[in-house]
This record gives sequence, C-alpha cells and structure tokens, in this order.
Amino acid sequence: MRVLIAGSGGLIGTALTGRLRESGHDVRRLVRRTARAEDERGWDPPSGRIDDGAFDGVDAVVNLCGAPLLPGRWSGMRKQQLLDSRVEPTEVLAEAVAEHGIGVLVNASAVGYYGNTGSTVVDENTKAGNGFLAEMCIEWEAATAAAANARVVSVRTGLVLARSGGLLDVLRPLFRFALGGRLGDGSQYMPWIALDDEIGALVHILEHDTLSGPVNLTGPIPIANAEFTKALGHAVHRPAPWWVPEIAMKIALGQAAEEMALFGQRAVPRKLEASGYAFRHRTVDSALAAAT
Repeated sequence: MRVLIAGSGGLIGTALTGRLRESGHDVRRLVRRTARAEDERGWDPPSGRIDDGAFDGVDAVVNLCGAPLLPGRWSGMRKQQLLDSRVEPTEVLAEAVAEHGIGVLVNASAVGYYGNTGSTVVDENTKAGNGFLAEMCIEWEAATAAAANARVVSVRTGLVLARSGGLLDVLRPLFRFALGGRLGDGSQYMPWIALDDEIGALVHILEHDTLSGPVNLTGPIPIANAEFTKALGHAVHRPAPWWVPEIAMKIALGQAAEEMALFGQRAVPRKLEASGYAFRHRTVDSALAAAT
C-alpha cells in the first residue's frame, strides 16, 4: 500500500519508514519545509497548507506529530505548545483523509490518557484519567473526528526502548556510571515497549483491518519503576543503588516530573494481542538486552 507519514523524522517515524519499505510498501513523507526529495511532500499545519498531490494514491495516513514532552517545566505557554503540536496537525490530516476518501488513519496518542492508575491493570476500555497528559490525549484523539468514515486507530504508546534515541538515551549514561536509581518510591508502573515491537505493531495495524479505535502499544508485562531500575542496571552490568526523592523532582520540574516520572500506568496491549500480534520482546529484560 501507499502510506503517507507525518512526523517521519523522529525515532518512531524513521524506523517505521524503513520497516514499511522493507515490507514492500510505498512511503511518502510530509515535511514542514519545501519538499526536496521524490518521496517528500511539504505542508504547514498552522495554515492548513499541504502540497498538491500529496494524497494521490494514498491508502493510509500515519500521524506521529508532537513536540517532546521533556526537558523543561510545563509552563502555561509550554502546555499550549505541546497541545497545539498534536491537535492541530491531527485536525488537518483528519480533514484531508475525509476529503480524499482515504481508508485508514493511524494517529499517535499515549498511555498518559489513563492518568495515574496505581497497580490497577488498564486496557483500551478503561476511561480517561486526570492530569494534563490525560486531558491532552483526550483532545488529541478527539481531533480525528473529521475522519469518522475511515478506519481510525489511536495508538496509545508507552515508553519506547531503543538502542539509539528515546528514554534510554537519557538513562543509559547515568546507569553506566552507576548513578542510576529508582524514582520516588519506585512503585509506579512503567508501560514500556521495545522499538522493534512499536514498529511491528504499527505495521500490523496498517496491514490488518480488524483493528480500530484506541490500541495500547505497550509490552505485555508492565513493571514498576523499581523493577525497571534493577533490570536496566543488570543490562548494563552496573549497580543501581540510588534513588531520587519525589520532592527533588517536583522542585526541578514541577508538574512535568509528577506526570512523567511519578505517575504510572499498568497498561496492557489487550486489543493488539487479541488481533494476533506476536511480540518479539515479551519481557523488559529481552527489550533492554536488544537496546543496550
């Protein structure tokens, strides 16, 4: 099929582009500048401008747009930027999908939708939680409304574990110098997923028309932060004896620290597994071995 990807330059977008092409699919990329390559089409979400012909022959659109949540505190202005960087492109693409009669829209979302769930297992039937991330995800997913006649999938992604990029780029150096440790009391769940499975799941969703609505992209066995800390220390052959007090993180990053590091979601990929997807990395030890 021909797939148009917005946000193709990031960790997930780059890997997805490569995997789709390896699988024999034709990929076009939306870029926020003048198109310079044969597979590129320019666009400007704030103005709603998209190059003519961008949707010609397109079977599916994948939207991975969104400004990084960290580093930095979440001021009121920063929150608005984070929201706009997700909702605005989604609205533009959803309207284009409807206008051009495209059959599939796979749109990014996040497990932050569920808020802080403690030790309760949550799946795609669980209601939205509280907090900025939950509110942002609600608006993000609602922004696909114009594409109601297409098969719309909102992929609620967890923490992606990759050899280069993402969460481990921040944590790996600390742990290799034996400076790693749990965050707060370490009881918050971390809904991780290996990059291999994040990409494999996205391709699976595109190729299997049985999946629609919200789909959790998380590993099948979420673990608490204290367990993750121990597993990462083992993966890099270093002790991880330290801990970062909650108050220190809140002083440094405010609400961002609370929702990104101290909130947790024990989210499971129930719909993905029910559709027949087979995980390459079912445990965090396997995912970390592949990423470190």
